[in-house]
Amino acid sequence: MNAEAGRLIEVDWDHFDPWRIQGVRHGLMSHPLLKLPALMNLSKRLEARGRVRTHSNDATPGTPFNTAPKLHPNRMSAASTLEQIEKARAWMSLLNVQTDEVYRTLVDDVLNDIKPAIDRVDPGMCYRGGWIFITSPNTVTPFHFDKEHNFILQVSGRKTIYVWDHRDTVAASEKARDRFHACHERDRLQWAEELRERATVFHLEPGQGAYMPSTSPHMVENGDNASITISFTYYTDATRRDSLLHAVHERLRAWGIEPAAVGQRPVIDSLLHAGFRSAINSREWLRRSLGKRPSTDSAAYAIAT
Repeated sequence: MNAEAGRLIEVDWDHFDPWRIQGVRHGLMSHPLLKLPALMNLSKRLEARGRVRTHSNDATPGTPFNTAPKLHPNRMSAASTLEQIEKARAWMSLLNVQTDEVYRTLVDDVLNDIKPAIDRVDPGMCYRGGWIFITSPNTVTPFHFDKEHNFILQVSGRKTIYVWDHRDTVAASEKARDRFHACHERDRLQWAEELRERATVFHLEPGQGAYMPSTSPHMVENGDNASITISFTYYTDATRRDSLLHAVHERLRAWGIEPAAVGQRPVIDSLLHAGFRSAINSREWLRRSLGKRPSTDSAAYAIAT
């Protein structure tokens, strides 16, 4: 393994492909910030800031991810849920833990450790984030995708993760990706049991994990015990370019233009990206000039609303 590669997350860094799903190993199982008492304290701090997402275990793979908390509410507080997690029948995510002073250190420790290896093949790491999932036995994370590259690491318990290639248009159509990048809606993403046959499947135990490129659809089924999992996420120059092009294609459709898939016409992609990126940069410059908070995907850390 290359001497510059990270040690907290173990991958074959010499052959790391940022657009390929792959298994990883890690050494965070005994980290004190990932023990339940510390997570209960964190949950109280984040819940007060509206940064906890939770639903009951009535959710299924096909439950719409964006509305799962409303469709299947978990009415207990975050701390109470974690205190009773074995019997709570709940799924819980502690969102944007990088906004917490204590946990930002953990996010930085891990991502700084792997950044030299990432930068060699996928430069521009930014918009760093951390997400901690604490789930009751036999609980499902519905089928969905996210914008960031994602290292998802199993800390305790066992779960099965199904991941689909980000180019698999059966699992997620080009139009579904366009809409998601344009407005963060996942309503064009549809679950079907037959998709399991197309997935890369990881049966994770503590110390194991998976790497998922941006917009890789995934679904998670927890095992027979409570589980703690953490995701470290980030954008790069490539993910930001890809996201912008998908969003532009969604806008073109609203104007009655049907574009080719992202990547099929590189010259047109380059022209569209240059034009719209320039407009975005100008908008952000104006916001800063007016003393407003910038809203940019090039921020050092993920922006939590």
